Amino acid sequence: MARIIAFREALREAMNEEMRRDDRVFLMGEEVAEYNGAYKVSQGMLAEFGPKRILDTPIAELGFTAVGVGAAQRGLRPIVEFMTWNFAVLALDQILNTASKMLAMSGGQISCPIVFRGGNGSAGQLGAQHSTAFEAMYANIPGIKVVSPSNPYDAKGLLKQAIRYEEDPVMFMESEVMYGEKMEVPEEEYYIELGKADVKKKEQMLQLFLIIK
Repeated sequence: MARIIAFREALREAMNEEMRRDDRVFLMGEEVAEYNGAYKVSQGMLAEFGPKRILDTPIAELGFTAVGVGAAQRGLRPIVEFMTWNFAVLALDQILNTASKMLAMSGGQISCPIVFRGGNGSAGQLGAQHSTAFEAMYANIPGIKVVSPSNPYDAKGLLKQAIRYEEDPVMFMESEVMYGEKMEVPEEEYYIELGKADVKKKEQMLQLFLIIK
C-alpha cells in the first residue's frame, strides 16, 4: 500500500522509524524540538521521544557538531540537523578534520556513524549567504557519503539507510524548495542502498552523451 505524503513527512517518517527501532539514534540541532524544526521536518518528534533524544542546541554549529561526532565515536547514532548547510561551514573543521578521517586515522578501529542533514541550495526570499549548494564540495572530501534526494520516495529510503550506515559520515542534503513536494510513498518499510545511481530519465542521458560526443 502507498499514500501521498510530502518530502518533509517522508524525512520525518524515516527518522521516526529508525528511532523506534534503535534507541541509540537521536536528533539534535537548532529548533528541532520545541519549534518542530525550521522546516517542520521534526514536527511531533519531541512529544514521542522526549528531550533526551530530540535536543535543541544553541546557535553554535561547531560546538554541537563536535558533540555529535564524539557521540558517534562512542557508539551512538546521531542525526545532526543544520538549519541550512550554509551554517555548516562553521562546523567544517569537525566534519573535515575529525568525522571524515576518524576511520582512517584509527586504523579502522573507530568509525563515525553520523548523519548531517538540513536544507541546501537556493529557495524563495533567501539572501546569497543562505543559498549555496554544497553537494559538489562535499563530494570531493574523502571519507564521507553525500546524498541529495530528488523526491519523497528516495528521501525516505535513503535517509533510513544513511542512519543505519556503519562506517562513514553521511551528508544528507535536502532541497529547501522541495519540502512541500508530494508523491506516493509505500507504507511498508524499505531502504535504498547508498552509492548506486538511479537514472530517472535515460533518454536525457543519451542526448547528453551525444552532445558531449
